[in-house]
Amino acid sequence: MTPLLEVRNLVKTYRVPGKAGTKPGQLKAVASVNLQINAGETLGLVGESGCGKSTIGKLIMGLTPVNAGQMLFRGTDLTQLSARKMRPFRRQIQMIFQDPFSSLNPRMTVGETLSEPLLIHQLCPASERHKRVIKLLDQVGLDSAAANRYPHEFSGGQRQRISIARALAVEPELIIADEPVSALDLSVQAQILNLLRDIQREHNLCYLFIAHDLAVVEHVSDRVAVMYLGKIVETASAEDLYHQPRHPYTEALLRAIPYPDPALAGRPAPLKGELPSPLDPPQGCAFHPRCPYAAELCRQQEPALLDIGKARQVACHYSDKVGSVSPPDKKHDYVS
Repeated sequence: MTPLLEVRNLVKTYRVPGKAGTKPGQLKAVASVNLQINAGETLGLVGESGCGKSTIGKLIMGLTPVNAGQMLFRGTDLTQLSARKMRPFRRQIQMIFQDPFSSLNPRMTVGETLSEPLLIHQLCPASERHKRVIKLLDQVGLDSAAANRYPHEFSGGQRQRISIARALAVEPELIIADEPVSALDLSVQAQILNLLRDIQREHNLCYLFIAHDLAVVEHVSDRVAVMYLGKIVETASAEDLYHQPRHPYTEALLRAIPYPDPALAGRPAPLKGELPSPLDPPQGCAFHPRCPYAAELCRQQEPALLDIGKARQVACHYSDKVGSVSPPDKKHDYVS
């Protein structure tokens, strides 16, 4: 199957000014990342804050320039396109941001916000825009009166519904959801996740679902990619990854999920230590200072991301030693 989107050796670096008496540094936010998203699927992208997840989303959207690598959308390398040639592809890739308040223009009504992409891409005549706006609001569970109101008049969950409607307005093929529920209450999270799932089924959409909460990602993803310090360390189907991780970092993340079950009180302690500075990453495997399986090889040689069968990849010298994490009988009931 030809992927809808394929990312090859993607690199993004930032120049960091030096402090008094020190030289400027270079922060590699995304380091030779490879990803692919197939038609109709959801790829979850997880990892600790600062690992580069959101940067990948912005690179794909064209909000941040790429330093190196390719981004192939249906075979076309987006990194080689001029602004004019890129315009049709901007319609096909849309984004839902983490903060639904700051991502909406406070001076525009909801109707104006949803009409703007229709005007820019000339998707329907002016006489039909209002009807299209009302239909979009209905799709995300809001009534027609919302079109005449401003973002500050809505709750956080309602504002995120508006953001989803804006992404849907141009009928995209891929939606990048960057922490779309992390700023919402638990009960509202479930509503938004159910809405995203229903919209995906109705429109045959692809999602790149970026999050740090593995309990959420489990319920919405077909496949999951795990990032650490700007690199992908494991990819697998959601079922395989959650039932038997093959990278120590993935295993640690799963152990850190809080399950409301007293029987799990004796589980191994969550991951210790802090994320190393991307300005001065460890030699060899970047995870070795925090890894319980680390050996001398890990300190000297960086592991490559290798295919280990069952359509999964892992970057670990000792992936065969990583133990399984027994899941509880009952999962978090995020999605009905």
